[in-house]
Amino acid sequence: MKKLMMFLIVSCGAISCKEDSKKDVESKDTAQIENKTSNDWITLFDGVSTKGWRAYNGDALPPGWIVKDSVLTFDTELGLEQDYKGGKDIIYGDEEFDNFELYVEWKIPEGGNSGIFYHLKENIPNAGPPNIAPEYQLIDDENYAKIHSLTAYNTSLGYENPSELHPLQSTAADYAMYAANPENKRLNPTGEWNSTRILFTPEKAEYWLNGKKVVEFVPWSEDWYAKKNGGKWKEEKLYGTFKTGYIGFQDHSSPIWFRNIKIKKL
Repeated sequence: MKKLMMFLIVSCGAISCKEDSKKDVESKDTAQIENKTSNDWITLFDGVSTKGWRAYNGDALPPGWIVKDSVLTFDTELGLEQDYKGGKDIIYGDEEFDNFELYVEWKIPEGGNSGIFYHLKENIPNAGPPNIAPEYQLIDDENYAKIHSLTAYNTSLGYENPSELHPLQSTAADYAMYAANPENKRLNPTGEWNSTRILFTPEKAEYWLNGKKVVEFVPWSEDWYAKKNGGKWKEEKLYGTFKTGYIGFQDHSSPIWFRNIKIKKL
């Protein structure tokens, strides 16, 4: 009987050791997977340095772009839409990206306007970022049309109610291409932080705002070309055609704040 008891104790101890060892391996594997997942993200702005960021078609950041309170900031006074002549757009110039998931947090002031570009190319004659790259629109939906005159511009595009902000011009739209779904759209007021995710592959592009998907389309599909060739970009042969390029932020004569900028290759 004593021998049987001793055998059971030893056996249980061995099983327990094996279970503990298994748990240790599982814990280690989980940690490795978590580390691998976190390492997939490339930080484009660390809250301290502007390394990698420069002017579009330039070598250094334009005046006004600074790091303030750990935020990448365009420190300027609000300009009016009718006076806008093109701005001091910037890019992350260390690397081009093709298929990706981009995450950005941002906020704008009352009457503010900006945008996030991707697949942006440089040194193209007679073309700026909006003529080349798709843009995730950032704007003050509520107040922009109250402060800026849009009538002449929107009339030239054939928009109804030209004095008002069009859905294709509103926040989270694929600018002048796809409007954000109003049922899912939750935009925080000016002066408060919002989060944006852009997922891009040739099979599907998604735009997210504050945790909700608001735009989905298939790049270079028949539908995509119909919108391109029937709207604002019909005369822009290069618009949206590049399959790789830089990430960029738009200066549109407006203060703007960005933080927690990171990207994952897909």
